[in-house]
Amino acid sequence: MVTLGAAALEPFPRVARYNSPYRAHRGGRAIDLYPGTAVAPSPVAGTVTMNRQAGAPSRPYAAEHDYLLVIDTGSELARILHVDPDVEAGETVEIGDPLGNLVRSGYFAPWVDNHVHLGFREYGTDPVRASGSLPVELGVPVDGVGWDGTGTIGEAGETYAVLDSPAHPAPGEGFVGLADDTGQYVLDGGLPHYETGGVHPIPGRQGDGPASLLGTELTPGTGTVEWPDLTVRVNGQPITGLSLLLGRDRFGAKLICPDLACSVGESVTVTVD
Repeated sequence: MVTLGAAALEPFPRVARYNSPYRAHRGGRAIDLYPGTAVAPSPVAGTVTMNRQAGAPSRPYAAEHDYLLVIDTGSELARILHVDPDVEAGETVEIGDPLGNLVRSGYFAPWVDNHVHLGFREYGTDPVRASGSLPVELGVPVDGVGWDGTGTIGEAGETYAVLDSPAHPAPGEGFVGLADDTGQYVLDGGLPHYETGGVHPIPGRQGDGPASLLGTELTPGTGTVEWPDLTVRVNGQPITGLSLLLGRDRFGAKLICPDLACSVGESVTVTVD
């Protein structure tokens, strides 16, 4: 297992372990790191051992190619995707050093922001392959923020809208995620559009009950979980789902709603059934 501490996470105001349909995320063996900048800071220190172009699905909104960057951290091999690297094999990097420009990859759904995909492999294994990657844990506390399903749209795109609630209780002072109804768990993932997601117990709060959201039971388990068959609605209209990330500087529910007209300033009520 690889644990990412505060220093590795410092350049990234948002992260997600399970908010992806790809196999490594389903097993908690990768993490997506969102810097909110065009240039990707390095989440690890070490020596670059590989820098290569990689294939990606063809999308009208995506770049033609993706890239794989491998860094020897001294204890394992870090695999980094979605960065057009400015560093070459043999160079050393420190945490926070610029690696290159982020790439809008064909692996992204249209509502996914540019980010760094990070996974790890043991020495002696093929660094090109994602299967067999090591489990990745966060080495910082993550608190839960409760939500009643209401909010005002503060940002809207063609496929998504971000609400002003639930708000981060202390921006810049630690990661928070959406808490379930009981306040025992933090939810992570694309609910329900990515089939599986993650449920993180909140230290000191976990009981024996199942996780639920807005009155609907989600799962009795923790870690990687399969979402039940459910529908997320905005003002009664069905949408694709909720994008559940962990945020340090700001927070707010992200609605995935490519078939729904959303306007900044509009007040909405979200339900799950």
